[in-house]
Amino acid sequence: MSKTIRRREFLATSAAAMAAAALPSLAAAQAIEKKKVTIAVGGKNLLYYLPLTIAEQLKYFGAEGLDVEIVDFAGGAKALQAVVGGSADVVSGAFEHTLNMQAKGQPMRAFVLQGRAPQIVLAVSTKTMPDFKTVADLKGKKIGVTAPGSSTNIMANFVLAKAGLKPADVSYVGVGASQGAVAAMRAGQIDAISNLDPVITILSRAGDIKIVSDTRDPAESERVFGGPMPAACLYAPVAFLEKNPNTAQALVNAMVRANKWIQQAGPSDIVKVVPESYLLGDRAIYIDAFLKAKAALSPDGLIPDAGSATALRALASVDESMAKAKLDLKANYTNEFVRKALAKYK
Repeated sequence: MSKTIRRREFLATSAAAMAAAALPSLAAAQAIEKKKVTIAVGGKNLLYYLPLTIAEQLKYFGAEGLDVEIVDFAGGAKALQAVVGGSADVVSGAFEHTLNMQAKGQPMRAFVLQGRAPQIVLAVSTKTMPDFKTVADLKGKKIGVTAPGSSTNIMANFVLAKAGLKPADVSYVGVGASQGAVAAMRAGQIDAISNLDPVITILSRAGDIKIVSDTRDPAESERVFGGPMPAACLYAPVAFLEKNPNTAQALVNAMVRANKWIQQAGPSDIVKVVPESYLLGDRAIYIDAFLKAKAALSPDGLIPDAGSATALRALASVDESMAKAKLDLKANYTNEFVRKALAKYK
């Protein structure tokens, strides 16, 4: 055997040995601190949370080494309560809740975006308000929201405030985010509704509602809120993210893959992946709803830097304490995990 060949073998063996020695430290650096993660969500069937469903159904969480349990609640406020109470680790919910919680001294941080516009639609009943002309006509009326305190409630408050109405000028009724909301509107139990798809598309196609404000269109959302309004995201207590950075990274990797998959998917791809129950008995309506909502879904998971200021303006318009609160508008979100995920899944 020549010296050249022996040297090549030595170098190859040495390189392999060095790589093997490096593997344990690399594995340790990337070790997931908490493989079993519980995510609380309010209205999982909504297109607002489609990236979460896609990540679950296509097993992206499992591919990242996670065992994720998703627990569904009637609205975002209740999902948040689950994390505050310790029965869940992460919320899949509205971005603005991170600001509310910071003001309460319970710091939460958003770490991957699902929606770049709220997708929330405020509409009035054609049955109980056939002569509706302006938002001011809602004074004294009943407005259905997914759950009191949820983003649908905040959106309705914001639109009312621009018309000079206060939250106390109307009555809010929790109607959920699926068939219960449709039934409440058709039964005349509510005069208006602040909700999301597929509920809105079902009611709209049947002529049950007249749309007043529609943030499924990112451009209209910016007009309504005066800037980029981040919507659905994953957020968690800051302490959880600091203690479990590799777990958070794994969650974000899965969500970024889901965001990217949705942007490339057609309607038929979506209906094949989501659970049959999401279709609410009508595949065509769900497809229509997806096409309306797609532009509002985040293409990459990045949270806009101006988003916190926009969300705070919306909250302050309906909550005096938020208008006076001194908040750190960079502490309630991070794009650190998303940037790493985007580098991994180009």
